[in-house]
Amino acid sequence: MKQTTINHSVELVGIGLHKGVPVKLVLEPLEENQGIVFYRSDLGVKLPLKPENIVDTKMATVLGKDNTRISTIEHLLSAVHAYGIDNLKISVDNEEIPIMDGSALAYCMLLDEAGIKELDAPKKVMEIKQVVEVRESDKFVKIEPDSQLSLNFTIDFNHPVIAKQAHHFVFSKTAYKEQVAKARTFGFLQEVNYLRSIGLAKGGSLNNCIVLDENSILNKEGLRCEKEFVCHKILDAMGDLMVLGMPVMGKYTSFSGSHKLNSMLVKAILADAKNYEVLIATDPAKEFALQKAFA
Repeated sequence: MKQTTINHSVELVGIGLHKGVPVKLVLEPLEENQGIVFYRSDLGVKLPLKPENIVDTKMATVLGKDNTRISTIEHLLSAVHAYGIDNLKISVDNEEIPIMDGSALAYCMLLDEAGIKELDAPKKVMEIKQVVEVRESDKFVKIEPDSQLSLNFTIDFNHPVIAKQAHHFVFSKTAYKEQVAKARTFGFLQEVNYLRSIGLAKGGSLNNCIVLDENSILNKEGLRCEKEFVCHKILDAMGDLMVLGMPVMGKYTSFSGSHKLNSMLVKAILADAKNYEVLIATDPAKEFALQKAFA
């Protein structure tokens, strides 16, 4: 398999979730071995996607360097991961990626419009070689060896609509678009009101978030699928794993995982070279599996 980028530049304009201001997003092709590079076009600052540049994970995954930040990168990165894109320039003229409808659908459509271009260099894939786990109280995320990427996520909320949900997702681009990409972010009305009181979530609305009160969903259209809540957590995890810098082969499992735990997992994987192997020329069986997954 070869590394990929996009065929041509594409752009959209949307609202930032927390600042509530319009943001112009531009995706541009890059040559091989450049990786995923973010760029603040209003400041002229490059922000390479690297674990050491993740500066905040409280409300979203935030990239930062030298007092320059780009927030809420995980939904776009999730789509980039699903499409198998290795090299891409992502430019924004403000400090947030547009929230769009709260899912990854808009980014899938944008990547479909751009098209995928194969480059000359061989694709790099990270194969997990031993179990890596991080915990915070009873919450955890872990990854272990497997011949494909799968994500097993369980959430448990003290809320009648969500309660306990679990989903086992075996990755393929097709399955991602069918099961995961449409799942929207969600929040609780009490939390939204608090965030707004401290100057956040100014761009949040029923158009880009599932909002729940104490007993029900406030969105008139309801859910897009029965497991939308847990599927959005899988969407987030795929975006956060993209910080590894390449697609990963392994079995990811989580109970009540978060951006923080995902970031901790990425750093724990990279902390010990025994945890992984970077495959540059995979054997035929593994290469076929990858080609099938990203088809």
